[in-house]
Amino acid sequence: MQNDTTQKPPGWLRVVVLGRHPRRTFVRLVVLGVLCFVVFKFILLPIRISGESMSPTYRDGQFNLVNRLAYLRHEPQRGDVVSISLAGPSVMFMKRIIALPGETVAFAAGRALVNGQPLAEPYLKLPCDWNRPPVTLGADEYFVLGDNRSMPMRDHTFGVAARRKIVGKVLL
Repeated sequence: MQNDTTQKPPGWLRVVVLGRHPRRTFVRLVVLGVLCFVVFKFILLPIRISGESMSPTYRDGQFNLVNRLAYLRHEPQRGDVVSISLAGPSVMFMKRIIALPGETVAFAAGRALVNGQPLAEPYLKLPCDWNRPPVTLGADEYFVLGDNRSMPMRDHTFGVAARRKIVGKVLL
């Protein structure tokens, strides 16, 4: 009679960890890994918000996703929150589009004026006192800025963004 000191794990544990067919489970894990890599490398770009310029709509430290395929069928629209590339996909700004190509944008007494008309901005929660002379956008330029306009204008990074710099639309 032999004394077997090595014990095999119970059958149910093997099924839970490896599944009933370990080879199929391995193939599924590889396919899932490749799919996740492709989605998060080329389609959905995870970003972390740093700063208060989009507050209160988006909070400092919050995570979000940028859909890189959002503008394949149509161009960005007014009100879209977009990600703008500064130095590749690792350094980006998150801003809202308020003026489209060919439009003129200005600020008077804290109100954004597009083509001389006040812009309806229901996402603004805090008062603003900005004044800025009109700027006319080129054929492939958008005017972008953050939602927190209670900050002094000098503390904001905003202005004209070329279409090629817009990475995609923020999802959440």
